[in-house]
Amino acid sequence: MATDHKDSIRQLVWPRLREVAFPDSRFHFDFSSFIADFHGSDAAIERLASLLCYTHAKVVFITPDNCLELLRLRALQDGKKVLVTTYAIRRGFWLLDPAIITTAEDRKLASLLDTMEKPGLGRHLTLAEMQQLDLRVDLMVTGTGAINQAGIRFGKGHGFFDLEWAMLSSIHVVNSSVPCVAVVHDCQVLDEELRPEVFDTVCDHIITPTQALEVQGSVHKPDCGILWGKLQPGMLEDIPPLQELQKVQEKC
Repeated sequence: MATDHKDSIRQLVWPRLREVAFPDSRFHFDFSSFIADFHGSDAAIERLASLLCYTHAKVVFITPDNCLELLRLRALQDGKKVLVTTYAIRRGFWLLDPAIITTAEDRKLASLLDTMEKPGLGRHLTLAEMQQLDLRVDLMVTGTGAINQAGIRFGKGHGFFDLEWAMLSSIHVVNSSVPCVAVVHDCQVLDEELRPEVFDTVCDHIITPTQALEVQGSVHKPDCGILWGKLQPGMLEDIPPLQELQKVQEKC
């Protein structure tokens, strides 16, 4: 079963990650609940910032992972708009705009999940508002639990990044040409064969504290949209953008 395969990979990586990860303030070292920050993530962010796909990007989607806090700040400092979700997508998508968030202090606050929703910082966006703004994401960046040289990535097991990709692609905010980048510790990069499911979003680049890997060959980007029957229990009830998308698709 796909779930058993993914769980076996996670159990392989998590003990290694425990040696280099920083605990989360809420979840300690429960890697099934969060994507950890790790020693050397600052070096990984510097490597990512040197990629052409980053330097050319005007709008960057950055997942709300602990290891990407510095990237959210760096992107704002570099004048890029940042699209980010709240934890588990429960309060949807938020836009961080450096034209509005101008001071160093406010940009620091905006890069933190606990403070980005304060007045004057992030702006909540529905899917319809993204379309009205004609928002286009130029780069997708995520942390993950494990990834192999082919860019196949397994996260915590909830599928949030795959949902984010599916929702944004359904409303044409992203398309198959948009690069996806994974930021991980070296211990999370595997030689093992990983078997993706049809909805799994594969990455084009893998960035670690010591190396920047470009995935060779064709990279699979899901075009199946939301597979409503495969949503985990409670997801539709807990994720407002999914409810919004469902209503739109029911009308079509």
